This record gives sequence, structure tokens and C-alpha cells, in this order.
Amino acid sequence: MRHVLILFLLFSIFVKAQEKTTSGNPLFPGWYADPEGAIFRNEYWIYPTYSAEYDQQVFFDAFSSIDLIHWEKHARVLDTTEVKWAKRAMWAPSVVEKERKFFLFFGANDIQSDQEYGGIGVAVAENPTGPFKDYLKKPLVDKFYNGAQPIDQFVFKDNDMYYLIYGGWRHCNIAKLNKDFTGFIPFDDRTTFKEITPDKYVEGSFMFKRNNKYYFMWSEGGWTGPDYSVAYAIADSPLGPFKRVDKILQQNEKIATGAGHHSVIKHPVKDEYYIIYHRRPLGETDRNSRVVCIDLLVFDDQGLIKPVVITKEGVKENPIK
Repeated sequence: MRHVLILFLLFSIFVKAQEKTTSGNPLFPGWYADPEGAIFRNEYWIYPTYSAEYDQQVFFDAFSSIDLIHWEKHARVLDTTEVKWAKRAMWAPSVVEKERKFFLFFGANDIQSDQEYGGIGVAVAENPTGPFKDYLKKPLVDKFYNGAQPIDQFVFKDNDMYYLIYGGWRHCNIAKLNKDFTGFIPFDDRTTFKEITPDKYVEGSFMFKRNNKYYFMWSEGGWTGPDYSVAYAIADSPLGPFKRVDKILQQNEKIATGAGHHSVIKHPVKDEYYIIYHRRPLGETDRNSRVVCIDLLVFDDQGLIKPVVITKEGVKENPIK
């Protein structure tokens, strides 16, 4: 009996040692980048780019969690078999819920000029797990406007208005989506795409609202290099003007390199924010060796974002319910 008790105690100690007390970084295995975080149906969701050579980037996986600690993979929520015009380089999904449907905005084909076919597309599903289907059967944005490459799209909801914010090649546009997401509503000056590019902007747009202020964030530097990072600006309107405040996310050579292209999620009840981003593990030299990580996003008393401390531990458990 004594031996049984000892074995039971040893097993209990082993099980307890295996229990996760923090999320750890990376959050889940596999090469992924450009993660967008969201909250749907009382769960945390992350939709990343599959990080590989462009011709292999023909699908999106998604990940869900009830507590930020344990993540479930949902494979191929969208792929090119459902989007006939998308051939490669499917990037940076942005997912929004509207009228009980889920709309996934994505970039495809990495077009380099208006003579190539591709750009920003839209897919739709009944559930955050998909399967998503091509919504328009063509790109929503298929050309360069104001010099912005049609990539790295983000959909921002402000009251009843949905904005598409996007851009690469050091230019960023904002446009008002129409009611059914099939096109755009012109601004009062009859323009459709307004440029809101801040200083040092490169790509990876993101926006959120806190205390009636609009925080616009972006990635700067080169995505394969040590200068890849995230900076931000604050304005009184989603249209800006956005004056760069500071850089708040960058690599730490003791932990990981190339930290950038992020999103932000807020706990629906608590005033707690998280930054979800990708980075390159130490020792990895392949440009596509990127992983998804999470750390705290903290504000000072003036509402400015404090520099993010990137960690190996990640964040503590924080269920929504």
C-alpha cells in the first residue's frame, strides 16, 4: 500500500509539473506570421499567415482558445480551391463578425503593378472555423491607390461604420466599406481611398479605440531584418492625422529577432490588452521561420503605450467567461 501511495504522489507531482501556468511563446507549433487576434463567441481567435515560400502560401489555418493558454488548431479554414483567382501569397487575414456572418479579408498574389491580377479579397462563413467561401469571386481592391500595395488589410469597426485600412510599399489607405462589404462608400470629397501614412510606415496596419482615442499601429523596417518593429500614433479620428509617437515592439537578441506585424486584443470585460505578433526564434536564418507570440500591452497614465517586453513565458491564463 505504501508503494502505491508513493507512486500516486509521484504521479501527482508529475502531472502538476506538466500543467501550463503561462501560454509560453510561441503560442502554438508551426511557422506562422502576421497574426490577427479576435474574440468570437467567448473565445480567443488567431488567424495568421502560413509562413512559407509564396507559392506554398495557398491556405489559412486558424487557432482558438478559451483561456490564452491552450490553443486548438483549425486547419485550412480557407484555401485557393475556394478562391479561384488567388494563386499564391495569401497573406494577413483579418476577420470580422457582422450580422451573424464572419468575413475574412485577405491579400493574394502579391501584385507588383496594376497589370497583375490580385489584391485584397473577401471570404465569408457561418462560423469562425469556416469553411470560408469566396464572397465576391474577384478582388475587392485590385489596384494601387496612392502608391499603396493592396496587402496587409485590417477591418476596423467604429460605431456602425466599418473601415478597410491597408497598404504596403510605405503607403497606407483607409476606405469606408459599404453595408454588405461588396464595395466602398465615398468620403464627402468624393474620394474612395484616403492616404493616412505616418512617418516610417511600411506595412501591417492595425487600429483600436481606447478612451475615445484612435490608436493606429504599423510595422516598420524590413520584414526579414533585425529592424522589423512596430510603432504607433494617436488621433481623435480614424482618419488621423497620425503623428508617430514611438516604437513599442522590437526584437530582443537574447530572446528572439524580427518582432513585428502584430494585432491587439482586449479582454471584453477587463481593461487588459494583449499584443499578438510574430518573431524569429534565435538561430533561425530562413526568412520564413516565424512563429506567433503573445505578450502584455500596457499603457501609462497619459494613455501612451509602454514598450512591450517580449518574453519566453507569454501571458497568464485569462478566460473570457
